[in-house]
Amino acid sequence: MKENKKEATFTCGGCLEEFPLEQLHEFDGRNLCSECFEDETIVCSVCGERIWSYDNAGTEDTPLCQRCYDNYYTSCDRCGTLIRLEEACYAPDDEEEEYPMCQSCYTRMERDNAIQDYYYKPAPNFFGTGPRFFGVELEIDEAGESDHNAWELLNIANEEGEKRLYCKHDGSLSDGFELVTHPMTLSYHMEEMPWQKILHRAVKMGYTSHQAGTCGLHIHVSRNAFGTTEAEQDAAIARVLYFFEKNWEELLKFSRRTQRQLDRWAARYGYKEQPRDILEHAKKGCHAGRYTCVNLQNRSTIEFRIFRGTLKYNTFIATLQMVDRICDVAIFLSDEEIKAMPWSTFVAGCQTPELVQYLKERRLYVNDVVSAEEEI
Repeated sequence: MKENKKEATFTCGGCLEEFPLEQLHEFDGRNLCSECFEDETIVCSVCGERIWSYDNAGTEDTPLCQRCYDNYYTSCDRCGTLIRLEEACYAPDDEEEEYPMCQSCYTRMERDNAIQDYYYKPAPNFFGTGPRFFGVELEIDEAGESDHNAWELLNIANEEGEKRLYCKHDGSLSDGFELVTHPMTLSYHMEEMPWQKILHRAVKMGYTSHQAGTCGLHIHVSRNAFGTTEAEQDAAIARVLYFFEKNWEELLKFSRRTQRQLDRWAARYGYKEQPRDILEHAKKGCHAGRYTCVNLQNRSTIEFRIFRGTLKYNTFIATLQMVDRICDVAIFLSDEEIKAMPWSTFVAGCQTPELVQYLKERRLYVNDVVSAEEEI
């Protein structure tokens, strides 16, 4: 008569109970029973990697491995809520370092003042259909860093509760502040955003921008507008930088700035034969911080910093249209095509009336010359 052999069992590395091998799950060099496997491990909600529960960098509802947390998430500095990086709001601490906040905490923190701190950075509201969005920073000066004045401009811009514009302190100004928009398409800036009323009211208050000599007009363009992959974006952005170097004298004239002003606030990278070489030079950080003609230091945008501020509506809209036209040629032309394109061909393709008018005023449009109203 045969004896029944006792079935081999193995110890669970969690509860230390004995189980048949087929009832155990191997993880990270340890055998775990089904209950311990479920209790002591968890799956990252982003990449799907299984990790120890005590290594969860997220929450019970949104478990995350440390790599995915670092790449895609952060936590509110006030309440600890887990937030995606693109949804985080930022405000400075006492040492002017930025720290992330959820929208609820940020809203509670916002001051009653109309003019926010320089580091104020709300979660973006997008207006229009992308992917090409433009964010404007327009500096105005000489009539006071006044909350009363700022509220007047905000009430014009943010009618019907739309949060399209906010105001910030800027230490480079003598007696004014900065107007900053949320991201908008060019058509939204032209057709929906009441820029003509805003600029007219600012002039009535006594503000200047071009005439102040302290003001810039900076335009951010979303990186996603240049391609769906990093390689596509880099190739188009390289052509933007090449266009600036190849046509520097014309763009200097367009900007209404002096070379000395640009050397300080929007320096060039230096001409090279190939667009990619200029981009590589720029990525090496060969210039002081963000003070370059095309600032590449922002994660989500590139910033055109070359333009002098203005409160003249046609000049303002023409500047946006010029950036849009530069983006077009950088995206749709090849390296060889943009290298071979003279300025006359570029401006011949400019069709919007505001841009054509401004190019003629600056004597940059073929040989046409027109009289121009004074810049403000």
